[in-house]
Amino acid sequence: MQDLTEAFVELIRRTSTDLPEDVEKSLEAAREREANGSAAVGALDAILSNIALARRESLPICQDTGTPIFYVKHPEGWSTRRLREQIRSAVVEATKQSYLRPNAVDAITDKNSGNNLGDPAFPTIHFEEIEGEELTVDLMLKGGGCENVGAQYSLPNGELGAGRDLDGVRKVALDAVQKAQGQGCAPGFLGVAIGGDRGSSFDASKEVLLKQIEESSPDQELADLETRLTEESNQLGIGPMGFGGKTTVLGSKITGLHRLPASFFVSVSYMCWANRHRRMTVQGDSVSYS
Repeated sequence: MQDLTEAFVELIRRTSTDLPEDVEKSLEAAREREANGSAAVGALDAILSNIALARRESLPICQDTGTPIFYVKHPEGWSTRRLREQIRSAVVEATKQSYLRPNAVDAITDKNSGNNLGDPAFPTIHFEEIEGEELTVDLMLKGGGCENVGAQYSLPNGELGAGRDLDGVRKVALDAVQKAQGQGCAPGFLGVAIGGDRGSSFDASKEVLLKQIEESSPDQELADLETRLTEESNQLGIGPMGFGGKTTVLGSKITGLHRLPASFFVSVSYMCWANRHRRMTVQGDSVSYS
């Protein structure tokens, strides 16, 4: 296998500085829905100007470049040890080039490593062996502000009147949005996982955020709930940055996992408007980005 360190640096650069087209278009559409002269329009205008400036100058879209989370799908026989080494080397180099802010702080000593490396989970790297000869790597940069307003619920929840059904899922997801207010840098995106254990549920709620905005769940019940969650979140009136308005959530993605009979977890991961994710594909000596 070839050394892909430079390719990983470029993946980080693109993810940090160039927002995906579907995300930008959703923000543009949100601006058109808001009242002229409103604080919501002012916030969205600032966001859109920032996106254009970051792309033009190849600068981070947000000062918080977040936790780098890599999802690596590799062919049989590839060394995950070597891939991990190359990704970690790329993270160090990208930090030197200021595409990433030094964010890795030891929770015990409170010391920043200065290069975005920390053991064992910084950066976070998920590996999956797949058939075929193609390597795909998805990178998500998950900001701290939106990570802080994520939530996990155990159903039934008597306080919210939420039972172990999809209506209960709807109630707790809306509760998470209401409690977040503008603190997660709205308008944002909801990733919801139903089931699993506490750890796998939160992992799945993040990974589902990699989907394109127009990509609905293949399960029609979940697809309908995705639409309803977005619509009802936008009826809360929180608006961009919590200033009020018609757009609080730009899209919702839901996935389901098997669970133990005794447990029914619902995990809600919130992604801010800076929904930074990109994919790198390697086929032979060819590297492409999307």
